Amino acid sequence: MEIIKPFTIDMKHIADDRGFLVPITQFLPIELQQEIKRTYVVGDYGKGVIRGLHGHRRETKIFYIVKGAAKFIAINMGDATDHYEVTLGERANRLFIVPPNYANGWVSLEDGTILVALSTSTFEESVKDDERIDPYKYGDVWGVEAR
Repeated sequence: MEIIKPFTIDMKHIADDRGFLVPITQFLPIELQQEIKRTYVVGDYGKGVIRGLHGHRRETKIFYIVKGAAKFIAINMGDATDHYEVTLGERANRLFIVPPNYANGWVSLEDGTILVALSTSTFEESVKDDERIDPYKYGDVWGVEAR
């Protein structure tokens, strides 16, 4: 499935008196479900930790926050004016899908934030396709603006 722009998908918990279940892949388009090759978990110990910025020319990533909250950035690697900022958290039950050709990263907004990521590349494929970018190349995109 070719995805052109980053986007979010709202999800619902399945909850009862025992607890809850979040069937992450159920909310993805079936074509994207079939392309998933890798799942991994990333945890940050402290608020303000930045992970990224890096991009891939072939890999699509799907992000979900299990615990805490994070601000995500996705920037078109060919046109920096095409960029996205999304906040995910355990109280904002959404997936963030980042297609190829977008640099991405995230910053923890709470201590102990835990992320689950799905990828259309194996670890070996991802490493060969990885482009590391200075996290401040586009300015301080990580801060939270007063509103």
